[in-house]
Amino acid sequence: MPSNSSASRRTVLRGAAAVPVAGLGLAACSAPEGSSVAATPTAPVDLGTEGEVAKGGAKLYRDHNVVVSRDRNGALKAYSTICTHAGCPIDNLQGTTLICPCHGSEFDAVTGKVVHAPATQPLTELAVKAANGRIIAGPAD
Repeated sequence: MPSNSSASRRTVLRGAAAVPVAGLGLAACSAPEGSSVAATPTAPVDLGTEGEVAKGGAKLYRDHNVVVSRDRNGALKAYSTICTHAGCPIDNLQGTTLICPCHGSEFDAVTGKVVHAPATQPLTELAVKAANGRIIAGPAD
Protein backbone atom coordinates (compact mmCIF):
# COMPACT_ATOMS: atom_id res chain seq x y z
CA MET A 1 0.00 0.00 0.00
CA PRO A 2 2.76 2.58 0.66
CA SER A 3 3.92 2.36 -2.98
CA ASN A 4 0.45 3.38 -4.23
CA SER A 5 0.29 6.50 -2.05
CA SER A 6 3.86 7.37 -3.03
CA ALA A 7 3.02 7.15 -6.73
CA SER A 8 -0.10 9.20 -6.18
CA ARG A 9 1.83 11.90 -4.35
CA ARG A 10 4.46 11.89 -7.13
CA THR A 11 1.74 12.36 -9.75
CA VAL A 12 0.24 15.28 -7.84
CA LEU A 13 3.64 16.94 -7.44
CA ARG A 14 4.43 16.55 -11.15
CA GLY A 15 1.10 18.17 -12.06
CA ALA A 16 1.67 21.05 -9.63
CA ALA A 17 5.13 21.66 -11.06
CA ALA A 18 3.80 21.80 -14.62
CA VAL A 19 1.15 24.44 -13.91
CA PRO A 20 3.55 27.37 -13.29
CA VAL A 21 5.60 26.46 -16.38
CA ALA A 22 2.51 26.40 -18.57
CA GLY A 23 1.41 29.74 -17.15
CA LEU A 24 4.75 31.31 -18.01
CA GLY A 25 4.49 30.06 -21.58
CA LEU A 26 1.11 31.70 -22.05
CA ALA A 27 2.30 35.00 -20.61
CA ALA A 28 5.23 35.11 -23.01
CA CYS A 29 3.01 34.48 -26.04
CA SER A 30 0.82 37.53 -25.99
CA ALA A 31 1.07 41.28 -25.84
CA PRO A 32 1.96 42.57 -22.38
CA GLU A 33 -1.09 43.15 -20.19
CA GLY A 34 -2.09 46.80 -20.15
CA SER A 35 -0.09 47.46 -23.33
CA SER A 36 -1.27 50.56 -25.16
CA VAL A 37 -0.03 49.31 -28.54
CA ALA A 38 -2.88 48.08 -30.72
CA ALA A 39 -2.42 44.70 -32.36
CA THR A 40 -2.73 46.43 -35.72
CA PRO A 41 -3.44 50.04 -36.55
CA THR A 42 -7.13 50.82 -36.27
CA ALA A 43 -6.69 54.06 -38.21
CA PRO A 44 -4.07 55.26 -40.69
CA VAL A 45 -0.69 55.96 -39.06
CA ASP A 46 2.24 57.98 -40.37
CA LEU A 47 5.23 55.66 -40.15
CA GLY A 48 7.95 57.93 -41.49
CA THR A 49 9.59 59.09 -44.67
CA GLU A 50 9.14 57.13 -47.85
CA GLY A 51 12.91 56.82 -48.27
CA GLU A 52 13.19 54.67 -45.11
CA VAL A 53 12.22 51.55 -47.07
CA ALA A 54 14.65 50.69 -49.86
CA LYS A 55 13.67 48.76 -53.00
CA GLY A 56 13.93 45.05 -52.19
CA GLY A 57 14.03 45.82 -48.46
CA ALA A 58 11.78 46.07 -45.43
CA LYS A 59 11.50 48.11 -42.25
CA LEU A 60 9.94 47.07 -38.96
CA TYR A 61 7.90 49.69 -37.09
CA ARG A 62 7.74 48.06 -33.64
CA ASP A 63 5.73 50.88 -32.03
CA HIS A 64 2.87 50.21 -34.45
CA ASN A 65 3.29 46.42 -34.97
CA VAL A 66 3.76 46.98 -38.70
CA VAL A 67 6.34 45.94 -41.26
CA VAL A 68 6.58 47.76 -44.59
CA SER A 69 8.43 46.33 -47.58
CA ARG A 70 9.15 47.61 -51.05
CA ASP A 71 9.51 45.26 -53.99
CA ARG A 72 12.11 45.74 -56.70
CA ASN A 73 9.62 47.80 -58.73
CA GLY A 74 9.07 50.21 -55.83
CA ALA A 75 5.58 49.03 -54.76
CA LEU A 76 4.92 49.17 -51.01
CA LYS A 77 3.33 46.37 -48.96
CA ALA A 78 2.49 46.44 -45.26
CA TYR A 79 1.60 43.70 -42.79
CA SER A 80 0.67 43.43 -39.14
CA THR A 81 3.57 41.99 -37.14
CA ILE A 82 1.32 40.11 -34.74
CA CYS A 83 2.18 36.43 -35.19
CA THR A 84 -0.71 34.38 -36.51
CA HIS A 85 0.34 31.39 -34.40
CA ALA A 86 -0.01 32.69 -30.83
CA GLY A 87 -0.53 36.45 -31.11
CA CYS A 88 2.98 37.51 -30.12
CA PRO A 89 4.30 40.85 -31.37
CA ILE A 90 7.18 40.13 -33.74
CA ASP A 91 10.19 42.29 -32.89
CA ASN A 92 12.94 40.84 -35.08
CA LEU A 93 13.50 41.58 -38.76
CA GLN A 94 16.53 40.03 -40.46
CA GLY A 95 16.75 41.20 -44.05
CA THR A 96 13.18 40.61 -45.19
CA THR A 97 12.43 37.77 -42.74
CA LEU A 98 10.38 38.42 -39.61
CA ILE A 99 11.14 36.08 -36.69
CA CYS A 100 8.65 35.61 -33.86
CA PRO A 101 10.31 35.51 -30.42
CA CYS A 102 7.74 33.13 -28.90
CA HIS A 103 7.97 29.97 -30.98
CA GLY A 104 10.27 30.81 -33.90
CA SER A 105 7.70 31.22 -36.66
CA GLU A 106 9.18 33.10 -39.62
CA PHE A 107 7.40 35.23 -42.19
CA ASP A 108 8.42 36.85 -45.48
CA ALA A 109 8.02 40.63 -44.97
CA VAL A 110 7.49 41.12 -48.73
CA THR A 111 4.62 38.64 -49.12
CA GLY A 112 3.42 38.06 -45.53
CA LYS A 113 3.68 34.30 -46.12
CA VAL A 114 4.89 31.81 -43.52
CA VAL A 115 8.39 30.54 -44.29
CA HIS A 116 8.91 28.53 -41.06
CA ALA A 117 6.31 26.89 -38.80
CA PRO A 118 4.66 26.61 -36.31
CA ALA A 119 2.52 29.42 -37.81
CA THR A 120 0.39 28.25 -40.73
CA GLN A 121 -1.49 31.45 -41.63
CA PRO A 122 0.10 34.46 -43.37
CA LEU A 123 0.37 37.85 -41.68
CA THR A 124 -2.57 40.22 -41.99
CA GLU A 125 -2.06 42.63 -44.88
CA LEU A 126 -2.60 46.32 -44.21
CA ALA A 127 -3.36 49.16 -46.58
CA VAL A 128 -0.26 51.27 -47.28
CA LYS A 129 0.51 54.28 -49.44
CA ALA A 130 3.06 57.00 -49.91
CA ALA A 131 1.59 60.48 -49.47
CA ASN A 132 3.61 63.69 -49.53
CA GLY A 133 6.82 61.67 -49.11
CA ARG A 134 5.47 59.83 -46.01
CA ILE A 135 4.47 56.18 -45.54
CA ILE A 136 0.91 55.83 -44.26
CA ALA A 137 -0.42 52.41 -43.20
CA GLY A 138 -3.67 51.32 -41.66
CA PRO A 139 -6.50 48.84 -41.74
CA ALA A 140 -7.27 47.31 -45.11
CA ASP A 141 -9.99 49.17 -46.99
